[in-house]
Amino acid sequence: MLAPSVSDDSRNNVTDFVVKKGNGIKGLAESGLQSVPKQYIQPLEERMDMLSIMTHEFIPIIDMSEGDYLSVEKAICDAAEKWGFFQVINHGVPIDVLENVKEATNRFFGLPAEEKVKYTTKNSGTLNVRYGTSFVPEAESSLEWKDYLSLFYTSEQEASAFWPKECKEQALEYMKASELTIGRILDALMKGLNVTDIDAKKSSMLMGSKRINLNYYPKCPNPELTVGVGRHSDISTITVLLQDDIGGLYVRGIDGKGWIHVPPVSGSLVINVGDALQIISNGRYKSIEHRVVANRSKNRISVPIFINPKPKDMIGPLPEVLEKGELPIYRTVLYNEYAKHFFNKAHDGKKTINFALIDINNFM
Repeated sequence: MLAPSVSDDSRNNVTDFVVKKGNGIKGLAESGLQSVPKQYIQPLEERMDMLSIMTHEFIPIIDMSEGDYLSVEKAICDAAEKWGFFQVINHGVPIDVLENVKEATNRFFGLPAEEKVKYTTKNSGTLNVRYGTSFVPEAESSLEWKDYLSLFYTSEQEASAFWPKECKEQALEYMKASELTIGRILDALMKGLNVTDIDAKKSSMLMGSKRINLNYYPKCPNPELTVGVGRHSDISTITVLLQDDIGGLYVRGIDGKGWIHVPPVSGSLVINVGDALQIISNGRYKSIEHRVVANRSKNRISVPIFINPKPKDMIGPLPEVLEKGELPIYRTVLYNEYAKHFFNKAHDGKKTINFALIDINNFM
């Protein structure tokens, strides 16, 4: 199947080829494309300014195997407060599990378009499996250079019935193998907030639901004109990201200016604070803006696990955080409403958090 030519790259033609026919950006990139279609050209302010990259700054790398685990817990909390991002090594997730899910990601995206299109929301038979491209194409004025498969976990039974066979086993194995690591990190973060008793309600609020995404960023003829993923913060409690060795993930500097590259570290996992944890901690832990740049010469993959509250959970600052008289910055919101707000618009930096922000004028 031929992609629309550059002279015929109307939005409808490109959308039909990329989205409706299931070719994705991968199909577009492999069609012999010489330049980025106009739909993917970002406004100047959204393109990566290479002069804004802070080459002297690095997010922390934490060794979770260190004997003094109190120092590990402190490092986790310090990183979540100061940076919002950190990498963990010796985390306990077997390397072969990580390699297997990366191979499975490449296997899925290597399928013919007519196979991948079976997993779009329209065709998959469940709202919990979604093959797509960009972020929210219908809400975006400029599209992102990425394909993805998003898998919301509800049960082994549903995963067995609806997840693609090319990656089902490996994705489930990765999620299961990371549970202990996720638990240790969340336990450390809660101790940092003086939360010593994680009851069923708090447990649900912290990690009541999970989503795993398989992301594919094809080579791009004009990476300077587009983005792999636009500026945003995650809406999770925490995100656990497995990236390959290509690189391209950037996070905001501490002062809110500039961008810091998150270099691939063999065997590591990247952890970042999401908006839900920023709200729960009343701003103590920072959900940081981040982005992915496109690459001219290499395809890139990543596999994030989003650890979220349950959709029906109400999230707000924990009582333990406010018990010494600290005023709440955020109101209590239904997590499902917060998520809907995020997914109904294009990526727009840190603006989503304003949905839960308390209007200080109400206190004046």
